[in-house]
Amino acid sequence: MDKFDTIIIGAGPAGLAAAHNLKGNGQNVAIVENNLWGGTCPNRGCDPKKVLLSGVEARDRVAQLQGKGFDEVPYVNWKELETFKETFTDPVSKGSRDGIVKAGIKAIDGQPKFISRNEIVVNGQDHYQADKFIIATGQRPSYLNIPGKEHLLSSTDFLSLKKMPEDITIIGAGYIAFELATIANATGAKVHIIHHNDHPLKEFNKDYALELVDQLKNKGVDFNFNVDTQEILQQADGQYVIKAADFELTTDLIIGATGRIANTDFLDLEKAGVKYTRHGVKVNSRLQSTNENIYAIGDVVDTNQPKLTPVGGFEADYVSDILTGKTDVDLALPLIPTVVYGSPKLAKVGVQDSDNVIDQDVTSWFTYSHTNDSKAKIRIVLNEKSEIIGATLLSNNADSLINLLTMAIKRQMTHEDVVKEIMAYPTAASDLEYLF
Repeated sequence: MDKFDTIIIGAGPAGLAAAHNLKGNGQNVAIVENNLWGGTCPNRGCDPKKVLLSGVEARDRVAQLQGKGFDEVPYVNWKELETFKETFTDPVSKGSRDGIVKAGIKAIDGQPKFISRNEIVVNGQDHYQADKFIIATGQRPSYLNIPGKEHLLSSTDFLSLKKMPEDITIIGAGYIAFELATIANATGAKVHIIHHNDHPLKEFNKDYALELVDQLKNKGVDFNFNVDTQEILQQADGQYVIKAADFELTTDLIIGATGRIANTDFLDLEKAGVKYTRHGVKVNSRLQSTNENIYAIGDVVDTNQPKLTPVGGFEADYVSDILTGKTDVDLALPLIPTVVYGSPKLAKVGVQDSDNVIDQDVTSWFTYSHTNDSKAKIRIVLNEKSEIIGATLLSNNADSLINLLTMAIKRQMTHEDVVKEIMAYPTAASDLEYLF
């Protein structure tokens, strides 16, 4: 039986980072993966989605300048863009595994299960022991438990579609739903979003979330709120009927985007003494499970923190430092900005609401008026010292500008501090002095 200093379960961005870190510090390391090496983000998540969104961004720019330099606004050619996306995703799994092997880390393919507190079996036959384990198995889509749920496809299925249907419906109104709707809409498909309440993107300020809804409605996306989907039927012609109380919709394809569930149920964690919920592995302030020799990082952790690739990478570095004796302090995550890649984009960081809030419609700023953006809004939240403690942005450059505001919050900057900075002009950063 092979024995290692540390075995990592899950070869996504977090697991791979931890493996390389520990190997670089002289540990004997193994990593187990039962699916695609590299994990969700580069194979079927944020990276391929961003490639597809590049087509949306290009089309938006042309649409905004229609009659101001451009006559025609082409739809995104889905087949060509999908082929371009595959140039990024196809090499990921093999490249990730090859990188592990080249680094001298043991790469194990198959389904792992714990059989004791310090031993796993892979594919029911190969046994491995370790002094420490790191669980980094991520999450998977969670589907509605309704009649006809077998007709629901996932975001992974969407990203691999060879042909975009004429009519597509997305159930759910979180990050994934808005981003997939934005992409499909840019190809010319008729897009419907169905949500069980009237607050989409619940992590965001409701006014800003509904403003994004309005912008997507203007582009042709159909929103149906307060609709609790009860059943999905397939018709003889291949179309699907979505049914709810006083609601019925016929469509070509249905994507379920109603949340995600942690990949914990197949690990037999009970045999290792590890407690978990459907939200993930229960950990303490050092990402240590109820088995002191087993840690968890990334999306599989039961936490309220955003499930983002950079967060998983940060946690991988932290646990690596714990296991190599470089630190013994509790985990302290920095500010975490998040972005919905809609059209326009919606981003936030820090506090969203307080008694001292400044909301500005900045559509007339040169940053946005010279590209004829239809809407740009910024919310700045201040504390009693007039220091920036939060921000919400709705604009086509929200994904880049939110990082600047994250740094402003970390530096406890006030308006006076902002105006003392000299930024490249004319840019969105140089406009920040007008925010107050």
